[in-house]
Amino acid sequence: MKRYLTFIMVLVCAVVSAQNIQDVLRYSTENLQGTARFNGLSGAFGALGGDLSALNVNPAGSAVFKNSQFTFTGSNYNRNNDATYFNTTNNTQFNNAEINQVGGVFVFRSTDDSSNWRKVSLAFNYDLVQNFENRFLASGRSNQGIDNYFLNFAQGLPFGPLTLQDGEFIEDAYLDIGANLGFANQQAFLGYFGGIINPVEQTDANTAYISNAQYTDVNQTFLNRTSGYNSKFTANVASQYQDNLYIGASLNFHTIFFEKVSLFSEDGYDPASAIQAATFDNLLQTEGNGFSLSVGAIAKLNNNIRIGGSYQSPTWYRLTDNTSQRINSDAADDDIQFINFDIINRFESYTIKTPEKLTGSLAVIFGKEGLLSFDYSYQDMSNAELRPTGDPSFASQNNLISNELGAVSTYRVGGEIRFDQVSLRAGYRFEQSPYKNAVTIGDLTGYSAGIGYNFGGSRLDLAFSRSEQDVNQLLFDTGLTTPVFLNNINTNITLGYTMNF
Repeated sequence: MKRYLTFIMVLVCAVVSAQNIQDVLRYSTENLQGTARFNGLSGAFGALGGDLSALNVNPAGSAVFKNSQFTFTGSNYNRNNDATYFNTTNNTQFNNAEINQVGGVFVFRSTDDSSNWRKVSLAFNYDLVQNFENRFLASGRSNQGIDNYFLNFAQGLPFGPLTLQDGEFIEDAYLDIGANLGFANQQAFLGYFGGIINPVEQTDANTAYISNAQYTDVNQTFLNRTSGYNSKFTANVASQYQDNLYIGASLNFHTIFFEKVSLFSEDGYDPASAIQAATFDNLLQTEGNGFSLSVGAIAKLNNNIRIGGSYQSPTWYRLTDNTSQRINSDAADDDIQFINFDIINRFESYTIKTPEKLTGSLAVIFGKEGLLSFDYSYQDMSNAELRPTGDPSFASQNNLISNELGAVSTYRVGGEIRFDQVSLRAGYRFEQSPYKNAVTIGDLTGYSAGIGYNFGGSRLDLAFSRSEQDVNQLLFDTGLTTPVFLNNINTNITLGYTMNF
């Protein structure tokens, strides 16, 4: 009965922060999503408008619509990941399908012929900004065992608080240490009762620890699975002034759910080692909401040239994390099984502020025959923040963000050619790495193609887009210093249907 109550109790416990730069980057970037026409032009819509997903680039775009319309879009996402770890490469591929966009715009034309304001548009749109469905498998023979992870946390910590009190259950101690002493003490506790490390002396004052593992190198396998989404609902208003100016503003409301499961196993120790196999698994769940606003304008310089500019404010996310862990080895405590994914650490709510973004756009319109469009966006990732900034852990991460992250320039080019009712589209995009070293995460490159058929009162669009990016990812934040080299290739096939009314 007591162990059931432990699960209930943890739901109101808070533990010391463990959020980091990776969490900030996860919610600060937006992948290419949206309608099939938007995808077909690689999102280069800042000076074009007339597409519901273009509101993500420039909110003035809804005033370009000539009539009210409704659009919904579905995508199939293909993930192809090559993970190289100590000269061993594993490939992981999978698909998943989502309804990634639903929205509509209502256009109200002025009935006053003398008014300079020609029309007003109201738009509402749902977009899947990020699809977090992903996974990779890494394996190799490493000279850095998991004991290094626990030793890095344990060294310098008194052993006394890491022991069980009289009559105390192991899972209660795990939760209490996390809530009252913090993440480092909790990991040291796991390493000790998981049989990975031992104190040099069995005294309360001991602060030195040694490994139970003996090895020159070990076999390691790491499976990382993520799921969830970052969705954005946009409420937009825009207006056309005379014949050549469009202005607009949007309120954007984000909803986030993210889950990451990492499963780690290790074996191949020396025959004399006290442990011959070890496992260490982690579960993270994040939920929350975000808010931002954006303003923009599009101007027609003549019948062929349009320019656009937009400002997107920082997005303020209010998030809550839950974490769970489990560990085992040949030398683990008999009760280690009671620390599992049912035992939950609940973190206090925190805020991530993503940087503001500026976008400038240019489009050339060739009458009814086609168009060319170019967007440039600038976002300084070093201005991202974890809040409250007075938290020592957040202050340390914010300093890391400021030192390691830099300005990100994004370029998008798209074109469309029309043959009667058929439209052919293509696009290219390039996004700089958010890291100053451009190595931890590399530059992203992508291209797209699409086709659309106009039935008159409706339109059917199909798009293909592909992006590629290299990432060097550590298995754990400390201890194992050799990263997994990931080559990520994302391929989307998007189908959308638009109805005019």
